[in-house]
Amino acid sequence: MTLDRDTINNILLFTITAIGAVSAAMWLGLILWTWRDMRQRSRDALAQIAAALMVAVLGIFGIIIYVMLRPQETLSEAYERSLEEEALLQNIEDKPVCPGCGRPIKDDWQVCPYCHTKLRKPCTNCGQMLELPWNLCPYCAASQVQPGQAGQRPRRSVAAQLGEQPAPPPAFEPTEQEAVEFIDDDTY
Repeated sequence: MTLDRDTINNILLFTITAIGAVSAAMWLGLILWTWRDMRQRSRDALAQIAAALMVAVLGIFGIIIYVMLRPQETLSEAYERSLEEEALLQNIEDKPVCPGCGRPIKDDWQVCPYCHTKLRKPCTNCGQMLELPWNLCPYCAASQVQPGQAGQRPRRSVAAQLGEQPAPPPAFEPTEQEAVEFIDDDTY
C-alpha cells in the first residue's frame, strides 16, 4: 500500500493545523490566565493590561517573566493577613498585665496570684473593686480614707498656706431645674 502525494499533503496539513490550533489555544489561555491572576493580585488596571500584553507578545517567555515578577500574595490573602494581624494586636492590647511581674491578670483580681502584688482594693462600703489611688468609690460615693488615718493631712488652700485670709466663695443658689449634689469629703 503506497501513499500518494495528496494523502501525505492532507495528513501533513491536518497535523500542522491541529498543532497550530492547540498552540493558539494555549497562547490565548496563558494570556487569559495572566490577566485573571493579575486581577487577583493588583487593583491597578494598567498593571493588569501590561502583564497580559507581555505574555501576548513574548509568549512562554512572557509567562516566565510574569511569574517571577508578580506580587507574592493575592488581594484576598493580603486582606486576611491584615485581619489576622489586627486581631492579634487587639488581643495583645486588651489583656491587662500585672505591674509587678508582667503576667496576664483579670480585671476583678485583688492581688496577682503569681507575685502577690496588690492590684485593687475593695470599697469599704459596697465591696466593689477600686483602683489603688482612688479615695472615693465611683459606685456608692463612699469615702475610702478613714478619719485620722496615718500619713493623711487635711488639704489646705494656697491662701491658707501663705497665711492669708481666703476670699469667700461667690453665692450660688440653684434653681428648681438644677439638681446639684455635693459630696462633703474633699480628700479625693
